[in-house]
Amino acid sequence: MSTTERSVLRVLVADDHAPTRCDVRQALDGDPRFKVCAEAMDAPRAVQSALRERPDICLLDLRMPGSGLATVWEIRARLPEVKIVIFTVSGSDTDLFAALRLGVHGYLLKTMNLRRLPDALHGVSTGEAAIPRTLVARVLRQFRGGEPSWRQPAEGTPWRLTSREWEVLDLLAQDQSTAQIAGRLVISASAVRVHVAAITRKLEVPGRAAAVELFRQRPTA
Repeated sequence: MSTTERSVLRVLVADDHAPTRCDVRQALDGDPRFKVCAEAMDAPRAVQSALRERPDICLLDLRMPGSGLATVWEIRARLPEVKIVIFTVSGSDTDLFAALRLGVHGYLLKTMNLRRLPDALHGVSTGEAAIPRTLVARVLRQFRGGEPSWRQPAEGTPWRLTSREWEVLDLLAQDQSTAQIAGRLVISASAVRVHVAAITRKLEVPGRAAAVELFRQRPTA
């Protein structure tokens, strides 16, 4: 293998939307620094392809069937040397911080100009983080101790939940099922139910519907 061939970064693209995979492939194949070594349309195929191809970078859709977050966990556990970048339409804090906690090396939005994708991924290969400036600002606020304002307990109210309980409650308010929440947070369904029980106990409400209603009526300042 020549020096040039060894320098080419091999990328696995996993997304259930075929046109998106095509657009990404065109953006990367047009750059001599990259080669798309495999494509996948769901989590199981993404993991299988990663284990078979041993890519340098995995570009993963967050919402593909089988859960992008679960895919991150599996690949990180079995191929810790592989760089992982999320490529998603979701700019929510819940998704962003869940991905970062799993150790991704980048979190890119599908609204980006794809001409910038090669440079972003090349930066990841050299140790940089690929995160849009708007999302970096949120990360900085989080790590400066600035929880989102809705997480601050108003005086005289029982808002004393852990960060994970807030995530579960936020997803409940988005009408996510127990199974969907488990997939998003990469935890078991029984763990979700434990968190829900803790939430209802702490908020002193009879069930998850009442907890969601209280959440939606929470003070935000």
